[in-house]
Amino acid sequence: MGTELNRRWESGTLAHGVSDPFGQGPLPWLRSPDQYVAGAGGTIPWYVSVDAPGQQPLATPPPKPPVGTPTTSEDVNQQIKGFASAGVVRPGGSVDFRVTVNPPREFTVDVYRIGHYNGDGAHHMTSSPLIAGVAQAAPLVVSRTVSCHHWWQSWRLQIPQAWRPGAYVAVLTTADNLHRSHIPFTVRDFAGSGHPCELLLVLPDVTWQAYNLFPEDGHRGASLYHAWDDGGRLLGEREAAVTVSFDRPHAGAGLPLHVGHAYDFIRWAERYGYDLSYATASDLHAGLVEPARHKALIFPGHDEYWSEPMRRTVERARDNGTSLVFLSANTMYWRVELTAGPSGEPNRLLNCRKRQRVPAGQPAAGVPGSQSALWRDAGEPEQHLLGVQYAGSVPTPVPLVARNTSHWLWEGTGLREGEQLPGLVAGEADCYFPRVALPENTERILLAHSPYRDVLGKPRHQETSLYRAPSGAYVFAAGTFAWSPALDRPGHTDERIQRATANLLDHVCKEG
Repeated sequence: MGTELNRRWESGTLAHGVSDPFGQGPLPWLRSPDQYVAGAGGTIPWYVSVDAPGQQPLATPPPKPPVGTPTTSEDVNQQIKGFASAGVVRPGGSVDFRVTVNPPREFTVDVYRIGHYNGDGAHHMTSSPLIAGVAQAAPLVVSRTVSCHHWWQSWRLQIPQAWRPGAYVAVLTTADNLHRSHIPFTVRDFAGSGHPCELLLVLPDVTWQAYNLFPEDGHRGASLYHAWDDGGRLLGEREAAVTVSFDRPHAGAGLPLHVGHAYDFIRWAERYGYDLSYATASDLHAGLVEPARHKALIFPGHDEYWSEPMRRTVERARDNGTSLVFLSANTMYWRVELTAGPSGEPNRLLNCRKRQRVPAGQPAAGVPGSQSALWRDAGEPEQHLLGVQYAGSVPTPVPLVARNTSHWLWEGTGLREGEQLPGLVAGEADCYFPRVALPENTERILLAHSPYRDVLGKPRHQETSLYRAPSGAYVFAAGTFAWSPALDRPGHTDERIQRATANLLDHVCKEG
């Protein structure tokens, strides 16, 4: 790719997708090499880090892709891009896909379900017939909010009753086999759909959209982090969007930033037979989740953006005896509002002003008088629920230092007090803030205390927390981005983290 297209790598979406080892993970339908970075001495798979701190350099030049391997559609020309329309998808129901193809040509859709599947990582469920692709109208942009709600429906997938709930991905491929893209969607199983599963996995679709810079074309795209100026330069948070839409594709390959965290947990949990239900953060917001049906709610990855209904539902769940498991860091940091989209579908716009000034009364304005949209600035620090809270980014992966290793969570891991687990504090980290009130508890323990230095060289530390609420519910917070990848990410797995996570889930399922 030329210099003009390389400008896209400056963004918070694709730059992290390439350089952050705890962003994306390998997926089975993308095992072949892919042309993604210019000047890298050949082609590399899209998920491989070549320059991330702590990553090993490639031993040999990566192979060239086989002849006929489709390349990933990009946001400049949008060879093929799409998204799933609004609606809760259940077995026996349907999901609509809206797809643009440039130039217009036929395409197919292959649908995969994420899971262990004897190490494959996903299972092919069905394929579409050839679909006539059209070049949809350009995305609509109003005050930096990008929406494709006006795109025509391209294909409706009927979900057979026999399909299991889970995380699914629709893989879009042009009929000439030149380009491909992806659409993630979730098949749910709410009340009345059979036995209540012990564990409910909540996929962080709200946070996924906050980071989505589609279209990442140096012109129109905007997220809650970035936007472009008239010269194609990437702007920061002060000029970013304060409202983003769910009605648009994800930038780049079509998969959200950090989606790999959720997929890592799913592959591991299904391998060992844990009883999982599936929902999304927007389901939690909409009141569609009944926590009392489950022993625990699992938050598998980076879950940074929470609305008030999300938080209140989870607080009530804890207070009524449902355990909470947070397998990442920087959870529940920004306070957001979800509002209806232009066509009237509820909860299709995500509003968060961050530190910008927004007129009172607008959905993104947040709590009156707050100097930012942080939960802690609204008088409700994350630690009130999690037991720890966000401390900062970790520029270079460092060891997680185990503490209180006689606790049942570390049972069978072989860890001794103060033993280090290499690279297990990475990305971002949480810790206990002594000046912030703790949640009411009957017991509390810190299971890791790990020193690191921030980007300015200042000493900091990460902590892993577990407490028990008066209701009997446990609340676990891993406090690091690297926990979920240690479960099933090639090159990052750690048997001690796998065992500790199994101890945790077994305990909450037995005592919940």
